[in-house]
Amino acid sequence: MREDLANQMAPGQGEPIDPVAMARRDLQKVLPRRFYKEAQAQEVDGQFALVLDGKNAHTPGRQPIRTPSLELTQALAGEWNAQGEFIDPGSMPLTRIVNSALDGVSREMGEVRAEIVKYAGSDLLCYRAGDPQSLVEAQSRMWDPILAWAREAFGARFICAEGVIFAKQPEPAVAAVAQVVEGVDSPLALAALSVMTTITGSALLALAVAQGHLSAEEAWATAHVDEDFQIAGWGEDAESAARRARRWLDMEAAAKVYALSA
Repeated sequence: MREDLANQMAPGQGEPIDPVAMARRDLQKVLPRRFYKEAQAQEVDGQFALVLDGKNAHTPGRQPIRTPSLELTQALAGEWNAQGEFIDPGSMPLTRIVNSALDGVSREMGEVRAEIVKYAGSDLLCYRAGDPQSLVEAQSRMWDPILAWAREAFGARFICAEGVIFAKQPEPAVAAVAQVVEGVDSPLALAALSVMTTITGSALLALAVAQGHLSAEEAWATAHVDEDFQIAGWGEDAESAARRARRWLDMEAAAKVYALSA
């Protein structure tokens, strides 16, 4: 049963270590039965381990699930205790992020940092609508303050373009973001930063959350200006609403992992 669960929560061969992609994939799999009664956090060698019925829990890659934060490990235990007859990885965003950090990100720190910085080179906040005016104003109201914060906090001056034509960002701006990302030396925090970047489409929004400039809720709203504009005009179907709700859970979990592990 534990091997079945490992297969459920591990990326396949050649599959990226991406908690968001893993959640989508999990929806297509048969769920394993719960095999434990209680999950708890237990101090081990100066860290806090997740234990199931007193036994160490492991990642799909057979790494012991341990974090430097009692609160984070207790939150992981909460996810495991909340499972019913079957274990649903899709309802365990904290666990998926921690697993990806321990099994994948810890071995690929440079690659993960580079991918985050790549987002800064084409950041969501730098691509603006030409019309309608109400959307132009909404983007400016929500996005301009973040670009101003990046200038002040990092010395990173980004340029904006209208439409979807690629605009090459000044190298000093991208380098400034790279320097900040390089300072994230915890695999847990880096995995969380990567998730926030991927979900929002913006390295700047992810860093704003990481540095306490924005809450996860504020960054989420800022990233969804365009989508919210479309919903206001055309409505939202149930499938899109459910997909958005799942993505919010991942965003919320990533912000929590970062705050408790950075």
